[in-house]
Amino acid sequence: MSSAGLEILVDLASHELMLFASVGILLIGFDDLLFDILWIATRKGRAGPAYLHDMRMDEQVEGPLAVFVPAWDESDVLPTMIARTLSAWQGEDFRVYLGCYPNDALTLFAVSPLVAADPRLRLVIGHGDGPTTKGDNLNRLWAAMGVDERAEGIRFAGVVLHDCEDVVHRAELALYRAGLVHYAMVQIPVLPLLGIDRQWVAGHYADEFAEAHGKDMVLRGRLGAPLPSAGVGCALTRNALTFLSLRRGGAPFRPDSLTEDYEMGILIGTHGMRTAFVAAIDEEGEWIVSRGPFPATLWGAVRQKSRWIAGIALAGWDHLGWDGPKEGGWVARWMLWRDRRAPLAAAVILAAYAALVAGTLSLAGHALLGWQARPPSPLLQLLMGLSGALLLWRLGMRGHFATRAYGLRQGLLSIPRAFIANLVAMFAARKAVADYWKMLRSGRVVWDKTRHDEGDALLIAAPPPVRTR
Repeated sequence: MSSAGLEILVDLASHELMLFASVGILLIGFDDLLFDILWIATRKGRAGPAYLHDMRMDEQVEGPLAVFVPAWDESDVLPTMIARTLSAWQGEDFRVYLGCYPNDALTLFAVSPLVAADPRLRLVIGHGDGPTTKGDNLNRLWAAMGVDERAEGIRFAGVVLHDCEDVVHRAELALYRAGLVHYAMVQIPVLPLLGIDRQWVAGHYADEFAEAHGKDMVLRGRLGAPLPSAGVGCALTRNALTFLSLRRGGAPFRPDSLTEDYEMGILIGTHGMRTAFVAAIDEEGEWIVSRGPFPATLWGAVRQKSRWIAGIALAGWDHLGWDGPKEGGWVARWMLWRDRRAPLAAAVILAAYAALVAGTLSLAGHALLGWQARPPSPLLQLLMGLSGALLLWRLGMRGHFATRAYGLRQGLLSIPRAFIANLVAMFAARKAVADYWKMLRSGRVVWDKTRHDEGDALLIAAPPPVRTR
């Protein structure tokens, strides 16, 4: 190809990619800007954070709470999590149901001594080999809880969901007991744990959760939209799960879903049951949050997020449709759009980076080969200027919430970590589409769980203190 032909090709590619990226950033950016404006506008006149001391003064649900912890290949972290949980919740009335598989010998050997020594632990071993899906595992725990209720003549007041790597808060159950009086589901904030060697890939999770659980979930609750469950730091009433169980033939959790927790929360809210996101402070001034380690490698993050995208944006569309509650249905549909836009956002990000590469090639050709400089059209310049302003706003908002949750240093690091978040989003979206296509062709869903290791166990055993108000 001649230099002139290459010049035309590069300029054309640069222009079209910049146009697509600018329009996409404007679409998503204005969506986010409207959301941010509503969050700011609805703050006026609102009471501050909830205080556990005040919540304890109100009515509380009576009876034991069941804690569901599904496990597959978790021998490195599960014993530490169990020990910390039992210690943190001393004096509380609860029972932990551990869902394991007969072919997961390492996890069984790791937890069996703990189960034998403490009556608050109930080991539930499935009949078939694992892994199945997390939803299937949770359904087995639900069935085991029902067996215990009939055998012992008791009724659990609610079910708490946690993962094998979670660091629970000592006041968590007390908050649930107060919240479940008024709500079918209560979700508390989730904050990723950050270690010295977990500042970048794991750090981008911290940025995203700080904003999602510092703003997004809060505004969704204010607008009356159904709230998704995070699958951890979440409690549901016995009646809410019974309702889902009756809808699904005796199993409240969808076994063929990659994101059964997300779908559960949306479904509960869609059917008119009240859900709440509660950010509360305990008597010692600590935020009541659920914490845990997140993937610290690029591929680990891609695997996890591809599962979320496939489950929420692709399979979730099929499972949930676009239905909303009778009141405020348009708000619910807007939230579903925001949840499902990840593949589009990834395509826009890819186009933006490709436009950057094409633009760099054009500048190099101008400097080295004498190509004619062709500035963008006035319309494209306007679009690029607006897009740039919206991107700066997004970085500012993310930095604000990261600072509020983790301190100024992490707030500043959130700016360069945005590049890592973009890389993960692009690779994860590609993998999600491929995985979803395989799911459709095979009809089989497998629990592609997040892997944990001894480094995670060390972080769980000695987590940094929770920030105080």
